[in-house]
Amino acid sequence: MIEQIHHELANMIRGELKDPRVGMVTVTGVELTADYAYATVYFTVLPDDPESVASTLAGLRRAAGFLRSQLFRRIRIHTTPELRFAHDTSTAHGMSMSRLIDEANLRRADD
Repeated sequence: MIEQIHHELANMIRGELKDPRVGMVTVTGVELTADYAYATVYFTVLPDDPESVASTLAGLRRAAGFLRSQLFRRIRIHTTPELRFAHDTSTAHGMSMSRLIDEANLRRADD
């Protein structure tokens, strides 16, 4: 079920939302509560700066009702979850860690 929700939301956000605040968004994951009441939708956005993230989050929150109603039509589950959106920082964190490792390796090579 999570994969289907992920797939449908990614397609709808990419192709059906007209809000200019929602630009280059990638849905990176979905967490669903056991009772299907809530789904946390994780996303990344380009550019990945605080202003773009805040703007995108506002646009996604504004579209949550539309996205939820479309999910109901497409998936037909007994309880369509309330959508909550969260910026996925794992990619940025991973890139930061990779950069630190590269810098440490360069320093070690210079010694």
